[in-house]
Amino acid sequence: MDPERPESRTEFEQVQLKTVRTHCPGLDAAIVGLTLPWNFGVVGGHVNRIKMLERQMFGRAGFDVLRKRVLLAP
Repeated sequence: MDPERPESRTEFEQVQLKTVRTHCPGLDAAIVGLTLPWNFGVVGGHVNRIKMLERQMFGRAGFDVLRKRVLLAP
């Protein structure tokens, strides 16, 4: 009999779970993020819009112009 081979289904599931947790350390956070009812909805949209404006303005002007553009953009 192979010493690496689990004897029962429960042992097999424990070995598989240990393997998954070893290779995916952020798995718990991902599961919580997918199962909780909260999200970043409106805030995420504004952050995305500001990042887009920052990328468009990169290397063109200073912070003052970027600030005005962010505040005046629809």
